[in-house]
Amino acid sequence: MQILVFNSGSSSLKFKLFEAVGPAELKLLAKGLVSSFGPSALCTWTVNGNEHEARTIINDHREATGWVFELLQATALPPGSLLDAISAVGHRVVHGGDRFSAPARISDQVLVAIESLESLAPLHNAASVSVMRASQSRLGPDIPMVAVFDTAFHRTLPDYARAYALPSAWTSPFGIKRYGFHGIAHRYLYERYHQITGGDPGTCRVITVQLGHGCSMTAIRGTSPVETSMGFTPMEGLIMATRPGDVDAGVLLHLAAQGGFSVDQLREGLNQRSGLLGLSGVSADMRELLNLEAAGHAGAKLAVNAFCHRVRKYLGAYLAILGGAEAIIFGGGIGEHSPQIRARVCADMDWCGLTLDPERNRMANGIESRISTEGSSCQVYVIPVDEESIIAQETYTYLHQQGKGSPDGS
Repeated sequence: MQILVFNSGSSSLKFKLFEAVGPAELKLLAKGLVSSFGPSALCTWTVNGNEHEARTIINDHREATGWVFELLQATALPPGSLLDAISAVGHRVVHGGDRFSAPARISDQVLVAIESLESLAPLHNAASVSVMRASQSRLGPDIPMVAVFDTAFHRTLPDYARAYALPSAWTSPFGIKRYGFHGIAHRYLYERYHQITGGDPGTCRVITVQLGHGCSMTAIRGTSPVETSMGFTPMEGLIMATRPGDVDAGVLLHLAAQGGFSVDQLREGLNQRSGLLGLSGVSADMRELLNLEAAGHAGAKLAVNAFCHRVRKYLGAYLAILGGAEAIIFGGGIGEHSPQIRARVCADMDWCGLTLDPERNRMANGIESRISTEGSSCQVYVIPVDEESIIAQETYTYLHQQGKGSPDGS
Protein backbone atom coordinates (compact mmCIF):
# COMPACT_ATOMS: atom_id res chain seq x y z
CA MET A 1 0.00 0.00 0.00
CA GLN A 2 1.54 3.32 -1.07
CA ILE A 3 0.52 6.37 0.96
CA LEU A 4 1.25 9.92 -0.16
CA VAL A 5 1.36 12.44 2.70
CA PHE A 6 0.91 16.20 2.38
CA ASN A 7 1.89 18.50 5.24
CA SER A 8 0.76 22.07 4.56
CA GLY A 9 2.61 24.96 6.16
CA SER A 10 1.53 28.56 5.99
CA SER A 11 3.67 29.18 2.88
CA SER A 12 5.18 25.78 2.16
CA LEU A 13 4.18 22.22 1.33
CA LYS A 14 6.02 19.12 2.52
CA PHE A 15 5.32 15.72 1.00
CA LYS A 16 6.44 12.14 1.46
CA LEU A 17 5.51 8.90 -0.26
CA PHE A 18 5.63 5.70 1.78
CA GLU A 19 5.29 2.01 1.05
CA ALA A 20 3.26 0.76 4.01
CA VAL A 21 3.26 -2.89 4.95
CA GLY A 22 1.74 -2.03 8.33
CA PRO A 23 1.36 1.05 10.54
CA ALA A 24 4.85 0.57 11.97
CA GLU A 25 6.43 -0.70 8.74
CA LEU A 26 6.93 2.29 6.48
CA LYS A 27 9.47 2.48 3.68
CA LEU A 28 10.18 5.99 2.41
CA LEU A 29 10.05 6.14 -1.39
CA ALA A 30 10.10 9.89 -2.01
CA LYS A 31 10.12 13.14 -0.08
CA GLY A 32 10.29 16.84 -0.79
CA LEU A 33 9.41 20.43 0.02
CA VAL A 34 7.91 23.28 -1.97
CA SER A 35 8.99 26.58 -0.42
CA SER A 36 9.26 30.29 -1.16
CA PHE A 37 5.89 30.60 -2.88
CA GLY A 38 5.98 33.35 -5.47
CA PRO A 39 7.75 34.07 -8.77
CA SER A 40 10.65 31.72 -7.99
CA ALA A 41 9.20 28.95 -5.83
CA LEU A 42 11.62 26.13 -5.06
CA CYS A 43 10.93 22.42 -4.91
CA THR A 44 13.61 20.09 -3.62
CA TRP A 45 12.76 16.40 -3.67
CA THR A 46 14.29 12.95 -3.55
CA VAL A 47 13.00 9.82 -5.32
CA ASN A 48 14.71 6.48 -4.72
CA GLY A 49 17.75 8.27 -3.30
CA ASN A 50 18.13 10.62 -6.29
CA GLU A 51 17.98 14.32 -5.43
CA HIS A 52 16.23 16.88 -7.64
CA GLU A 53 15.58 20.61 -7.63
CA ALA A 54 13.35 22.88 -9.69
CA ARG A 55 11.93 26.40 -9.68
CA THR A 56 8.74 27.85 -11.13
CA ILE A 57 5.98 30.36 -10.39
CA ILE A 58 3.76 29.08 -7.57
CA ASN A 59 1.13 31.36 -6.09
CA ASP A 60 -0.65 29.11 -3.60
CA HIS A 61 -1.03 25.62 -2.15
CA ARG A 62 -3.33 24.44 -4.95
CA GLU A 63 -0.67 25.19 -7.55
CA ALA A 64 2.04 23.70 -5.33
CA THR A 65 0.08 20.43 -5.08
CA GLY A 66 -0.30 20.18 -8.84
CA TRP A 67 3.42 20.83 -9.27
CA VAL A 68 4.32 18.09 -6.80
CA PHE A 69 2.25 15.57 -8.76
CA GLU A 70 3.91 16.61 -12.01
CA LEU A 71 7.43 16.39 -10.56
CA LEU A 72 6.86 13.03 -8.90
CA GLN A 73 5.36 11.59 -12.06
CA ALA A 74 8.25 12.86 -14.19
CA THR A 75 11.03 11.50 -11.97
CA ALA A 76 9.55 8.08 -11.19
CA LEU A 77 11.17 4.93 -12.53
CA PRO A 78 9.79 3.81 -14.87
CA PRO A 79 8.53 7.26 -15.96
CA GLY A 80 4.91 7.96 -15.12
CA SER A 81 4.55 5.00 -12.77
CA LEU A 82 4.62 6.69 -9.39
CA LEU A 83 1.14 8.17 -9.10
CA ASP A 84 -0.53 5.07 -10.53
CA ALA A 85 0.61 3.13 -7.46
CA ILE A 86 -0.79 5.53 -4.83
CA SER A 87 -3.35 3.77 -2.66
CA ALA A 88 -4.23 6.58 -0.24
CA VAL A 89 -3.38 10.16 0.72
CA GLY A 90 -2.96 11.51 4.24
CA HIS A 91 -3.27 15.21 5.04
CA ARG A 92 -2.25 17.19 8.11
CA VAL A 93 -4.94 19.56 9.39
CA VAL A 94 -4.10 22.03 12.15
CA HIS A 95 -7.50 22.67 13.75
CA GLY A 96 -10.13 19.99 14.22
CA GLY A 97 -12.36 21.90 16.62
CA ASP A 98 -14.86 19.92 18.69
CA ARG A 99 -15.89 17.64 15.85
CA PHE A 100 -12.60 15.95 14.96
CA SER A 101 -10.78 14.15 17.77
CA ALA A 102 -9.52 11.33 15.52
CA PRO A 103 -8.61 10.87 11.85
CA ALA A 104 -11.47 11.33 9.36
CA ARG A 105 -12.07 10.11 5.82
CA ILE A 106 -12.23 13.20 3.60
CA SER A 107 -15.61 13.89 2.04
CA ASP A 108 -17.44 16.99 0.91
CA GLN A 109 -18.99 17.27 4.38
CA VAL A 110 -15.64 16.91 6.12
CA LEU A 111 -14.09 19.53 3.84
CA VAL A 112 -16.86 21.99 4.68
CA ALA A 113 -16.38 21.31 8.40
CA ILE A 114 -12.62 21.93 8.15
CA GLU A 115 -13.23 25.11 6.16
CA SER A 116 -15.60 26.34 8.87
CA LEU A 117 -12.66 26.36 11.31
CA GLU A 118 -10.51 28.56 9.07
CA SER A 119 -10.89 31.64 11.29
CA LEU A 120 -9.30 29.70 14.18
CA ALA A 121 -6.24 28.67 12.16
CA PRO A 122 -6.12 31.14 9.26
CA LEU A 123 -2.53 30.35 8.30
CA HIS A 124 -3.18 26.63 7.90
CA ASN A 125 -6.71 25.21 7.55
CA ALA A 126 -7.50 26.93 4.26
CA ALA A 127 -4.16 25.75 2.85
CA SER A 128 -4.92 22.16 3.84
CA VAL A 129 -8.33 22.27 2.16
CA SER A 130 -6.72 23.62 -1.03
CA VAL A 131 -4.28 20.72 -1.05
CA MET A 132 -7.10 18.21 -0.44
CA ARG A 133 -9.20 19.57 -3.31
CA ALA A 134 -6.22 19.64 -5.66
CA SER A 135 -5.39 16.03 -4.70
CA GLN A 136 -8.95 14.92 -5.34
CA SER A 137 -8.90 16.62 -8.73
CA ARG A 138 -5.67 14.91 -9.74
CA LEU A 139 -6.27 11.41 -8.32
CA GLY A 140 -10.03 11.08 -8.68
CA PRO A 141 -12.71 9.81 -6.29
CA ASP A 142 -11.46 6.24 -5.95
CA ILE A 143 -8.31 7.10 -3.95
CA PRO A 144 -9.26 7.42 -0.25
CA MET A 145 -7.94 10.44 1.61
CA VAL A 146 -7.67 10.88 5.38
CA ALA A 147 -7.34 14.04 7.47
CA VAL A 148 -5.11 13.78 10.56
CA PHE A 149 -5.58 16.57 13.08
CA ASP A 150 -2.98 18.40 15.16
CA THR A 151 -5.54 18.96 17.91
CA ALA A 152 -6.33 15.25 18.39
CA PHE A 153 -3.24 14.46 20.50
CA HIS A 154 -4.36 16.98 23.11
CA ARG A 155 -7.91 15.66 23.45
CA THR A 156 -7.09 14.15 26.86
CA LEU A 157 -6.02 17.44 28.46
CA PRO A 158 -7.60 17.78 31.93
CA ASP A 159 -10.64 20.04 32.03
CA TYR A 160 -8.81 22.51 34.29
CA ALA A 161 -6.07 22.83 31.66
CA ARG A 162 -8.59 23.22 28.85
CA ALA A 163 -10.82 25.84 30.43
CA TYR A 164 -10.60 29.60 30.04
CA ALA A 165 -11.80 31.62 33.04
CA LEU A 166 -14.60 33.26 31.07
CA PRO A 167 -18.40 33.28 31.51
CA SER A 168 -19.99 30.04 30.32
CA ALA A 169 -22.38 32.12 28.21
CA TRP A 170 -19.32 33.10 26.17
CA THR A 171 -17.55 29.76 26.04
CA SER A 172 -20.18 27.00 25.71
CA PRO A 173 -22.11 28.28 22.66
CA PHE A 174 -18.90 28.90 20.68
CA GLY A 175 -16.76 25.91 21.70
CA ILE A 176 -14.21 28.16 23.35
CA LYS A 177 -11.58 26.13 25.19
CA ARG A 178 -7.93 25.25 24.86
CA TYR A 179 -7.45 22.70 22.07
CA GLY A 180 -3.66 22.62 21.75
CA PHE A 181 -1.75 22.27 18.47
CA HIS A 182 1.38 20.74 16.94
CA GLY A 183 -0.01 17.49 18.32
CA ILE A 184 1.42 15.34 15.53
CA ALA A 185 4.91 16.78 16.14
CA HIS A 186 4.67 16.40 19.93
CA ARG A 187 3.46 12.83 19.55
CA TYR A 188 6.38 12.00 17.28
CA LEU A 189 8.92 13.51 19.69
CA TYR A 190 7.42 11.58 22.61
CA GLU A 191 7.18 8.25 20.77
CA ARG A 192 10.62 8.51 19.18
CA TYR A 193 12.20 9.33 22.54
CA HIS A 194 10.85 6.08 23.96
CA GLN A 195 12.02 4.13 20.93
CA ILE A 196 15.53 5.50 21.44
CA THR A 197 15.72 5.00 25.20
CA GLY A 198 13.55 1.92 25.66
CA GLY A 199 11.88 3.52 28.67
CA ASP A 200 8.40 2.81 30.00
CA PRO A 201 5.94 5.24 28.38
CA GLY A 202 3.42 4.58 31.12
CA THR A 203 5.54 6.18 33.84
CA CYS A 204 7.34 8.89 31.91
CA ARG A 205 7.37 12.63 32.53
CA VAL A 206 8.67 14.48 29.49
CA ILE A 207 8.48 17.97 28.03
CA THR A 208 8.44 18.28 24.25
CA VAL A 209 9.61 21.59 22.77
CA GLN A 210 8.63 22.29 19.15
CA LEU A 211 10.42 25.44 17.99
CA GLY A 212 10.03 26.52 14.38
CA HIS A 213 7.99 29.12 12.51
CA GLY A 214 5.28 28.18 14.98
CA CYS A 215 6.35 27.24 18.50
CA SER A 216 4.75 25.23 21.27
CA MET A 217 5.52 23.05 24.27
CA THR A 218 3.70 20.10 25.81
CA ALA A 219 4.01 18.43 29.22
CA ILE A 220 3.33 14.69 29.02
CA ARG A 221 2.75 12.37 31.97
CA GLY A 222 2.49 8.69 31.15
CA THR A 223 1.02 8.59 27.67
CA SER A 224 -1.14 11.71 27.89
CA PRO A 225 -0.52 15.45 27.56
CA VAL A 226 -1.44 17.29 30.77
CA GLU A 227 -0.61 20.82 29.57
CA THR A 228 0.31 22.53 26.33
CA SER A 229 1.17 26.11 25.41
CA MET A 230 -1.17 26.74 22.47
CA GLY A 231 -4.86 27.21 23.20
CA PHE A 232 -8.08 27.99 21.32
CA THR A 233 -5.98 28.95 18.29
CA PRO A 234 -2.29 28.40 17.43
CA MET A 235 -1.56 31.94 18.68
CA GLU A 236 -1.29 31.39 22.44
CA GLY A 237 1.89 30.58 24.32
CA LEU A 238 5.44 30.97 23.06
CA ILE A 239 6.75 33.79 20.89
CA MET A 240 6.79 32.63 17.27
CA ALA A 241 8.07 33.92 13.93
CA THR A 242 5.12 36.23 13.25
CA ARG A 243 2.70 35.37 16.09
CA PRO A 244 2.99 36.93 19.56
CA GLY A 245 2.10 34.08 21.86
CA ASP A 246 0.66 35.23 25.18
CA VAL A 247 -0.80 38.74 25.06
CA ASP A 248 -2.94 40.52 27.64
CA ALA A 249 -6.45 40.56 26.13
CA GLY A 250 -6.76 44.12 27.38
CA VAL A 251 -4.17 45.19 24.81
CA LEU A 252 -6.48 44.12 21.99
CA LEU A 253 -9.48 45.81 23.60
CA HIS A 254 -7.44 49.00 23.94
CA LEU A 255 -6.31 48.87 20.30
CA ALA A 256 -9.89 48.34 19.16
CA ALA A 257 -11.33 51.10 21.36
CA GLN A 258 -8.58 53.70 21.24
CA GLY A 259 -6.79 52.92 17.99
CA GLY A 260 -9.81 52.08 15.88
CA PHE A 261 -8.37 48.75 14.77
CA SER A 262 -10.87 46.40 13.13
CA VAL A 263 -11.10 42.68 13.79
CA ASP A 264 -9.52 41.98 10.41
CA GLN A 265 -6.63 44.37 11.13
CA LEU A 266 -6.00 42.76 14.50
CA ARG A 267 -6.16 39.27 13.01
CA GLU A 268 -3.70 40.16 10.26
CA GLY A 269 -1.30 41.90 12.64
CA LEU A 270 -1.38 39.10 15.19
CA ASN A 271 -0.76 36.41 12.59
CA GLN A 272 1.58 38.13 10.15
CA ARG A 273 3.44 41.02 11.82
CA SER A 274 4.00 40.07 15.45
CA GLY A 275 6.38 37.67 17.20
CA LEU A 276 10.05 37.80 16.27
CA LEU A 277 9.28 40.05 13.31
CA GLY A 278 7.35 42.52 15.45
CA LEU A 279 9.96 42.63 18.21
CA SER A 280 12.98 42.92 15.94
CA GLY A 281 11.44 45.09 13.26
CA VAL A 282 13.56 43.37 10.64
CA SER A 283 13.11 39.60 10.43
CA ALA A 284 11.14 36.54 11.51
CA ASP A 285 14.09 34.21 10.79
CA MET A 286 15.97 33.13 13.91
CA ARG A 287 19.19 32.50 11.98
CA GLU A 288 19.20 36.03 10.64
CA LEU A 289 18.31 37.45 14.05
CA LEU A 290 21.21 35.65 15.74
CA ASN A 291 23.60 37.08 13.15
CA LEU A 292 22.14 40.56 13.58
CA GLU A 293 22.33 40.25 17.36
CA ALA A 294 26.02 39.37 17.10
CA ALA A 295 26.48 42.50 14.96
CA GLY A 296 24.90 44.67 17.66
CA HIS A 297 21.35 45.08 16.35
CA ALA A 298 19.18 46.11 19.31
CA GLY A 299 15.89 44.86 17.87
CA ALA A 300 17.33 41.44 17.10
CA LYS A 301 18.77 41.19 20.61
CA LEU A 302 15.40 42.03 22.13
CA ALA A 303 13.61 39.46 19.96
CA VAL A 304 16.04 36.62 20.73
CA ASN A 305 16.13 37.37 24.46
CA ALA A 306 12.34 37.58 24.68
CA PHE A 307 11.98 34.33 22.71
CA CYS A 308 14.32 32.41 25.01
CA HIS A 309 12.82 33.96 28.14
CA ARG A 310 9.32 32.82 27.14
CA VAL A 311 10.49 29.24 26.49
CA ARG A 312 12.29 29.16 29.86
CA LYS A 313 9.19 30.53 31.58
CA TYR A 314 7.07 27.69 30.19
CA LEU A 315 9.79 25.14 30.89
CA GLY A 316 9.83 26.10 34.56
CA ALA A 317 6.04 25.95 34.73
CA TYR A 318 5.91 22.50 33.15
CA LEU A 319 8.59 21.16 35.45
CA ALA A 320 6.38 22.29 38.34
CA ILE A 321 3.26 20.70 36.83
CA LEU A 322 5.03 17.38 36.24
CA GLY A 323 7.01 17.42 39.49
CA GLY A 324 10.22 17.29 37.46
CA ALA A 325 10.93 15.61 34.14
CA GLU A 326 13.08 12.76 32.96
CA ALA A 327 13.62 14.36 29.57
CA ILE A 328 13.27 17.55 27.57
CA ILE A 329 13.06 16.99 23.81
CA PHE A 330 13.74 19.68 21.21
CA GLY A 331 12.30 19.52 17.69
CA GLY A 332 11.34 21.89 14.86
CA GLY A 333 13.54 24.05 12.66
CA ILE A 334 14.96 26.14 15.51
CA GLY A 335 14.93 23.33 18.05
CA GLU A 336 16.83 21.00 15.73
CA HIS A 337 19.29 23.44 14.15
CA SER A 338 20.12 26.14 16.70
CA PRO A 339 22.59 25.09 19.42
CA GLN A 340 22.70 28.74 20.58
CA ILE A 341 18.99 28.84 21.36
CA ARG A 342 19.04 25.44 23.07
CA ALA A 343 21.97 26.55 25.21
CA ARG A 344 20.24 29.78 26.23
CA VAL A 345 17.00 27.99 27.05
CA CYS A 346 18.79 25.39 29.19
CA ALA A 347 21.32 27.70 30.88
CA ASP A 348 21.67 27.50 34.68
CA MET A 349 19.22 24.61 35.02
CA ASP A 350 21.40 22.48 37.31
CA TRP A 351 18.82 22.99 40.06
CA CYS A 352 16.48 20.54 38.29
CA GLY A 353 19.18 18.07 37.26
CA LEU A 354 19.59 19.45 33.73
CA THR A 355 23.11 20.09 32.44
CA LEU A 356 23.93 20.45 28.76
CA ASP A 357 27.11 19.05 27.27
CA PRO A 358 28.41 22.00 25.20
CA GLU A 359 30.17 19.84 22.62
CA ARG A 360 27.23 17.48 22.16
CA ASN A 361 24.93 20.45 21.81
CA ARG A 362 27.20 22.10 19.24
CA MET A 363 27.41 18.94 17.14
CA ALA A 364 23.65 18.25 17.19
CA ASN A 365 22.64 20.14 14.06
CA GLY A 366 19.54 18.49 12.64
CA ILE A 367 20.57 15.05 13.89
CA GLU A 368 19.09 12.80 16.54
CA SER A 369 21.26 13.16 19.61
CA ARG A 370 21.38 13.36 23.38
CA ILE A 371 22.89 16.73 24.28
CA SER A 372 22.88 16.56 28.09
CA THR A 373 25.84 15.37 30.12
CA GLU A 374 26.18 11.78 31.30
CA GLY A 375 25.47 12.89 34.86
CA SER A 376 22.37 14.91 34.02
CA SER A 377 19.33 13.34 35.68
CA CYS A 378 17.06 15.25 33.31
CA GLN A 379 18.04 14.13 29.83
CA VAL A 380 17.93 16.54 26.90
CA TYR A 381 17.49 15.28 23.34
CA VAL A 382 17.36 16.75 19.87
CA ILE A 383 15.00 14.70 17.69
CA PRO A 384 14.20 15.82 14.11
CA VAL A 385 10.44 15.76 13.77
CA ASP A 386 8.83 13.45 11.21
CA GLU A 387 5.15 14.39 11.21
CA GLU A 388 4.62 12.67 7.89
CA SER A 389 5.36 9.20 9.27
CA ILE A 390 2.70 9.70 11.97
CA ILE A 391 0.20 10.86 9.33
CA ALA A 392 1.00 7.79 7.20
CA GLN A 393 0.57 5.49 10.21
CA GLU A 394 -2.75 7.08 11.10
CA THR A 395 -3.95 6.91 7.49
CA TYR A 396 -3.02 3.24 7.19
CA THR A 397 -4.63 2.31 10.51
CA TYR A 398 -7.81 4.29 9.86
CA LEU A 399 -8.41 2.81 6.41
CA HIS A 400 -7.79 -0.74 7.57
CA GLN A 401 -10.05 -0.32 10.58
CA GLN A 402 -12.77 1.22 8.44
CA GLY A 403 -12.28 -1.21 5.60
CA LYS A 404 -11.81 1.84 3.37
CA GLY A 405 -15.46 2.54 4.09
CA SER A 406 -17.58 5.63 4.46
CA PRO A 407 -16.40 9.00 5.81
CA ASP A 408 -16.19 9.40 9.55
CA GLY A 409 -15.93 12.63 11.44
CA SER A 410 -15.80 11.28 14.97
